[in-house]
Amino acid sequence: MSDWKYDVDEVGEDADDASPDIFADEEPLEPGSPSAENVLFVLLGALTVVFMFLHVSGVA
Repeated sequence: MSDWKYDVDEVGEDADDASPDIFADEEPLEPGSPSAENVLFVLLGALTVVFMFLHVSGVA
């Protein structure tokens, strides 16, 4: 076996369909509650995009 993580037959167009799942080791993602800072930045970004669309369309 070489020093490479994947062999040539495991990637690309000629890859085997029976390739091992490379994400099998990872733990599943668990949902959490958003922090106030994250919510603030998402709302600020959404309002900025809406304002930009209104400004470009000539409404604002």
